[in-house]
Amino acid sequence: MATRSRYLLQRVIRGLRAQPVCYHSSTLTSSQGCRLLWKPQVRPLSCSHTLYKCDSPNTGPSSLSFRSHTCGELRSHHVGEKVTLCGWVQYLRQDLFVILRDFSGLTQVLIPQEESASNLKAVLCDLTAESVVKVTGTVRRRPAGQENKVMPTGEIEVLAESVDIFNVCRKLPFEIKDFVKKSESLRMQYRYLDLRSSQMQKNLRLRSQLVMKMREYLCNVHGFVDVETPTLFKRTPGGAKEFVVPSREPGRFYSLPQSPQQFKQLLMVAGIDRYFQMARCYRDEGSKPDRQPEFTQVDIEMSFVDQAGIMSLVEGLLQYSWPAEKGPIKAPFQTMTYEEAMRDYGVDKPDTRFSMKLVDLSEIFLFTEIEFLRSALSQPEGSVQAICVPSGAKLFSGKDLEKLKQTAKTQFGQELSVMLVKADGTLKSTLKKLLSASATDELLQRTGAGAGDLLLMAAGSLHTVRPLLGNLRLQCAELLESRGISVRDPAAFHFLWVVDFPLFLPKEEEPGELESAHHPFTAPLPEDTELLYTEPHKVRGQHYDLVLNGSEIGGGSIRIHTASDQLHVLKNILKEDPSLLSHLLEALDSGAPPHGGIALGLDRLVSIMVGAPSIRDVIAFPKSFRGHDLMSCAPDLVSEEELKSYHISVKWPAEQGGGGGEEGK
Repeated sequence: MATRSRYLLQRVIRGLRAQPVCYHSSTLTSSQGCRLLWKPQVRPLSCSHTLYKCDSPNTGPSSLSFRSHTCGELRSHHVGEKVTLCGWVQYLRQDLFVILRDFSGLTQVLIPQEESASNLKAVLCDLTAESVVKVTGTVRRRPAGQENKVMPTGEIEVLAESVDIFNVCRKLPFEIKDFVKKSESLRMQYRYLDLRSSQMQKNLRLRSQLVMKMREYLCNVHGFVDVETPTLFKRTPGGAKEFVVPSREPGRFYSLPQSPQQFKQLLMVAGIDRYFQMARCYRDEGSKPDRQPEFTQVDIEMSFVDQAGIMSLVEGLLQYSWPAEKGPIKAPFQTMTYEEAMRDYGVDKPDTRFSMKLVDLSEIFLFTEIEFLRSALSQPEGSVQAICVPSGAKLFSGKDLEKLKQTAKTQFGQELSVMLVKADGTLKSTLKKLLSASATDELLQRTGAGAGDLLLMAAGSLHTVRPLLGNLRLQCAELLESRGISVRDPAAFHFLWVVDFPLFLPKEEEPGELESAHHPFTAPLPEDTELLYTEPHKVRGQHYDLVLNGSEIGGGSIRIHTASDQLHVLKNILKEDPSLLSHLLEALDSGAPPHGGIALGLDRLVSIMVGAPSIRDVIAFPKSFRGHDLMSCAPDLVSEEELKSYHISVKWPAEQGGGGGEEGK
């Protein structure tokens, strides 16, 4: 059976492998004097093809290949050398040049104009864009005045002597040029074409280099062990919604892990001591913007470590692996408590590249006659807060201000007071007549507002007012940048640790119950351990987030390492069924060392590094906004017959009737 399979496979390969067309400037006719035609020819299956031999180097990007050099590496010191290049035809120019492209860049190939090379010229001039060819020729210096200083290979060109055509390209749905705009859905439908762009090539190669340096640092510098953990697992209580995978046992399903959290803790119990992996993770988060149902984490866990140890490890990891072209990063990173982040920025992942901090104005209005301010201050944790937007009064239109008010109303259920500081230093606001002169002066002094600035003020519960102004702070930064004001330096990288998070938060749907702020395995701060059994809502966790330019790129914690504390958290605080984690509880009761770890979001980190607008731009084959693969049309329908072995039947929504609609981006 195996012999027959190999025989059939060889026959298929022989039929599919076609000999490329070869044109040489000196020999362009067959022995019968006819011009060689491009048509498939069956050839014997062999381990060696003389046609493809060239003097390729033993190492580097051209080793073991048909080419001697890449298209982006030739310089003036290569003049006079005979080279072989392989790549895609970027475009033809006036029947004089072919611009050849590969992952490394572009090279100009000079089409010979001599009569003796007329056939070679004809072949080169007939090439279509994105056809795949091999060109052999001699490197020469471009004529004086014809150099292209923008092009790294702009001082030289290659005079073509022969060409092999591997593949002639059909008409494509879009041009492979960076300046050509494509819709997101079209890019994802033809991802194999989109990946040819120079920017996508750079993004994926930088990602690869970053991962290699991270592995080197963790393994070689700090003795970590790379361990792969299972993809098929069981449901984890709490956290994000998980994908389920059917089994052949009726009613039993696997879950795709949202992270290897339990496995890495079990590895610490197992004595592995220091673990990491580039972990694939899965979360069924629906249509959340700029999220992916499958993503990659740099997953790390250590035994016998505290919070400071993990933070130092990550700072060293990022310094070691950070691309040189992005400039050095300084450690230790700034550290801020959760309370400080919410107080000053209104969010737990503040962008510290710009100021525009929240200002507490409650004291100014303690004895105010303004009804809505007095009402707000009388409620529990009531407060009056404001932000000052430099030059906002001069630069923002009435439409801009209306949009800010609408955000406050629709997303936060809050009224927003807008105050413009006029050139003479007076306020333009509906509140102006209600404010005394002393209150106005103190308001301007506290906020630091001057002529042309804009004040946005909100009153209510701290839990609402702070997030509202934190959101508006970012919106105002975008508006200022759209008016040409530099607010957030795109070349700056501001790392920030946020620590001392609450261990538990009230559930949104049931405020009387608690849920984990991070996950149920996070240990409390040592000084708050007693509160775990008396006032759990006051407990702070040993949880730390790493923030870069306002985006969370990592999160971790010191773990609970005793079974009794873990059982109490699951059963008595979170009201979860402990039997779902019986294996972990048994492990913790079997001699578990103190341990902690962190997971860095690789996709998000790389997207910020390269300045990509979306994490999809640093993932080779991402899913769309709705979690679909537009290229292969996944997820796909499965027949009822195929579902029988999984004991599953599909209940179709009445309006769908068993069909599937098309999807946009």
